[in-house]
Amino acid sequence: MPARPPLAIVYEHPEWFKPLFATLDRRGIPYRAIRFEDHLFDLADRTPPAPVIFSRLAMSSFLRQDEHPIFYAQALYAHWELNGARVINGTRALSVDASKARQMAVIQAQGLSIPATRVVHRRADLEAAAQGLRFPVIVKVNIGGSGSGVVRYDTPDELRAAVLAGTTPTGIDGVCLVQEYVPARNAQAVRMETLDGKFLYAIALNTDGGTFDLCPADFCLVDKPTVSAVEFKPDAETIRETEAIARASNMDIGGIEFMVDDRDGTRRYYDINGLSNFVADPLNVLGWDPHEQLADYLQQAIHTYQGKAA
Repeated sequence: MPARPPLAIVYEHPEWFKPLFATLDRRGIPYRAIRFEDHLFDLADRTPPAPVIFSRLAMSSFLRQDEHPIFYAQALYAHWELNGARVINGTRALSVDASKARQMAVIQAQGLSIPATRVVHRRADLEAAAQGLRFPVIVKVNIGGSGSGVVRYDTPDELRAAVLAGTTPTGIDGVCLVQEYVPARNAQAVRMETLDGKFLYAIALNTDGGTFDLCPADFCLVDKPTVSAVEFKPDAETIRETEAIARASNMDIGGIEFMVDDRDGTRRYYDINGLSNFVADPLNVLGWDPHEQLADYLQQAIHTYQGKAA
């Protein structure tokens, strides 16, 4: 039986991680790539596929597969962790990534601002949840990705009609958020990327407001010509806030997004995303490729694990 590689990467999307694989190949870092598709595990098998495992699970996977791996991964990662593996963005991070309501709670617990938010588990409660909020509001599913499951309602009557018609968003876990729609200053959302709890880089995503899908990676931008990404230089306070959110979320790697509320100038954080497939065309946008820093981090994680095992 061949020896286990030091690293396994478990993923779902067939295209998003080719740049990462290419970087690891070029640098000679051995790894095993594991697709969620066709994957199963035996609880009697207590040997993880590698001592260090890197999760590249996309919350948007339910858009591509009815039998998506989001809940499966929670059991899989727990099994691996309980049997000694170091899972990067493992069960603790996944519990935050897979709940926008929990993300809002984590951010607020750091003393930071979010859009005014109410959480429901029944469509019938949406109107009551919206009472006292400033319209427009958005109804957002708890587990989403690529802007899916987000609908704007400009008036209470519009929301009421959608509730009666049964056309409001429904998520895969039945939980929805009702939030005040934040008019973003300069129609701009900022995504702060973090690695190992530290700021890595930031980009500003500029949109005409016609989409809630602001994924900045190569295979996301193909069908969104109204979205553009440019490098963003955050101040020290924003960096401190972002790093606090990353640590509180147990995110080894992830993107944290905010907008500046044009009504009052408040920086409102609205998303924690455990899947960072990085900005498209990084050499032109940033002047460097963050996959190199990610490879450094993975290599250090392998060395650290091997040192503990020695």
